[in-house]
Amino acid sequence: MATEFQVTFDCADPARLAEFWSTALGYKMQDPPAGFASWDEFLTARGVPRELWNSRNAVVDPDGVGPRIFFQQVPEPKVVKNRVHLDVNVGGGPAVPLEERRSRVDAAAERLVGAGASVLRTEQEHGEYWVVLQDPEGNELCLQ
Repeated sequence: MATEFQVTFDCADPARLAEFWSTALGYKMQDPPAGFASWDEFLTARGVPRELWNSRNAVVDPDGVGPRIFFQQVPEPKVVKNRVHLDVNVGGGPAVPLEERRSRVDAAAERLVGAGASVLRTEQEHGEYWVVLQDPEGNELCLQ
């Protein structure tokens, strides 16, 4: 049996990154715990001060297959390149003709730029094509 895991991002604005990554991955915002209609209701019931409501956030795979992505607020800004990043397969894989994959990747990149990403560069090598982006807080991701 595989070990369950989540991917955690340290960040300044968990709500903003959760929204961005739900768009990037086709995920949804995590539902509040059973018995609560909203996260606001849950946090109020737990006595969490309002100024801490955006200290954590999470998105989940709506099909329950992929890992949970968790965002936790930290006081320090990102200062160097991450050594780990997510590759998001939006092109359909090597069975799809290169020009069609390129079109799909470029369309996804444009959509994510609209959600707050910035394009760092595009690459094409050995029949592969990908776009390197940064999320709204500077974390890199690749669309392939």
